[in-house]
Amino acid sequence: MLMTGPAADELADPVGEIDLYDPARYAARSQHGAWHRLRRDHPIWPQETPDGIRFWSVTRYRDVAAVLMDDKNFSSEHGTILAVAAGDSAGGKTINLMDQPKHADVRLPTMRLMSTHTVRNRADQVRARVRRLVADVFDAGGTVDVAELMLHLPMCAVGETIGLPESIFDDLPRWAMAGVAPEDPQYAEGSPAETLRKAHHNLIAVFSELIRYKQAHPADDVVSVLLGLRPDGRPMDAHEVLLNCYSFAMGSVTTTAQVASHLILALAEQPEAWQRLRSTPGLVPAAVEESLRWASPTNHLLRRTNAPVEIAGTRLEAGELVAAWVASADRDDAIFADPYTFDPGRNPNPHLAFGLGPHRCIGGPPAQQVLGVLLEEMIDRLSEFHVAGPVTHLTSNFINGITSLPVDFQPVSARRAAVIT
Repeated sequence: MLMTGPAADELADPVGEIDLYDPARYAARSQHGAWHRLRRDHPIWPQETPDGIRFWSVTRYRDVAAVLMDDKNFSSEHGTILAVAAGDSAGGKTINLMDQPKHADVRLPTMRLMSTHTVRNRADQVRARVRRLVADVFDAGGTVDVAELMLHLPMCAVGETIGLPESIFDDLPRWAMAGVAPEDPQYAEGSPAETLRKAHHNLIAVFSELIRYKQAHPADDVVSVLLGLRPDGRPMDAHEVLLNCYSFAMGSVTTTAQVASHLILALAEQPEAWQRLRSTPGLVPAAVEESLRWASPTNHLLRRTNAPVEIAGTRLEAGELVAAWVASADRDDAIFADPYTFDPGRNPNPHLAFGLGPHRCIGGPPAQQVLGVLLEEMIDRLSEFHVAGPVTHLTSNFINGITSLPVDFQPVSARRAAVIT
């Protein structure tokens, strides 16, 4: 999605022309004008999917936060994305599609593997992997498609933690992206249904083999932990373990990579922000948080009401679908000063990029770490970089992604050589 703020003419468009569902709109334009209009005039707003299923959009920060915090009245089991508004067949079986207390039974044991403490202990390992990923580009310079390169960044942080074999590190990101954006030309293999079928086939085959291996060779990783869990007092069956492996991998791979691409694009388009970071490397942690707010890689999170609720003065009955637009909340000027500016020193920065409440993403610490390492390597190795061609955005109302981002990098060594010459 284009990251431009709302223009005056967008704010004058009839609200009836706003469409938050159509995935194609996210590839071709910015939705920030629509979200700004809804926050201002219609903080809760009804729309239907192409199948005629009604959902209510909430766009203000305080309402989005309230929905995500309240897992008693807003259930995740029906489905958490608009693409499955009719209901997710994995409902109640995977960590992201569980309500309490079952959700905590899966979350708490696996969260240990991605805690801040555990992540710090893996810092040298992660840095070594990131350096191997970017070395050729950052040291030699030249033009590279950053969107393609960054697809592999999440594996540097969580591949081993999840328990994935290194042999699939190269292929898994494309399968995962095809699974969340089957309409996008970059990942399409036939129709959206065919693309989904192929992506699921590849992922299920890999995870099925991995589960069999971990049953015989358990280790300190997510897959092994899942095999030992007893939510509801019984062991997970093989199918439930497989679905959770899929959920953990998809959650990691499809988000962090997009934040990295948006971060590099923002710094390329705002060279003053890049130079500020180079001169003040201590801003890296704040810049990472700003990149998360800026990208908000999951545009929305879906919930279904368990009981009658009131949101922004409107009463909803039980069984209604509510789309909490995280990307809108992270541009709410009631919370963020100058929200359409990328500010690497922004403080405070209470973004919702990881969600909020019981379902807050447990992959937050490894994502923050690997993005920080990437920025530090950029500061050490690069003098400047520029967008070198057209930027293509993902066709998806769920993931805020970039599918092509050609960037020309100039390493520090080249600048030093030019000065000496």
